[in-house]
Amino acid sequence: MSVSLYRVKFARTVLLIQLVTFVVIGALFALYDLTWGLSALAGGLAAWLPNIVFMNFAWRHQAGEPVKGRMAWSFALGEVLKVLTTLLLLIVALAVFGAVFKPLGLAWLSVVIVQIVAPTVINNKG
Repeated sequence: MSVSLYRVKFARTVLLIQLVTFVVIGALFALYDLTWGLSALAGGLAAWLPNIVFMNFAWRHQAGEPVKGRMAWSFALGEVLKVLTTLLLLIVALAVFGAVFKPLGLAWLSVVIVQIVAPTVINNKG
């Protein structure tokens, strides 16, 4: 398997684990209150969707043989886009839709923690 294909498969696995994480957390909060469940889903989406945006941005700007400077700028721009998307989604969830902060924050934090921990667990497993 080529290195590029392996990276795409790895990234998709991490994104899938993140999706499952915030859907389960949203369902658990929904058992308490539907508004809390929807708030948790909004928090999870605020962490997950920017990761998808970043991955798509990185894959689109990846050439056959990337130049070091181009790769660094592409990564930096992707990260800026990811942070701005996260802030926008959190602001919309809290200010426009009136999401409850506690489940929103816990789901967002859980997805971010999965983003940090999942690669280590996957690499140690394989």
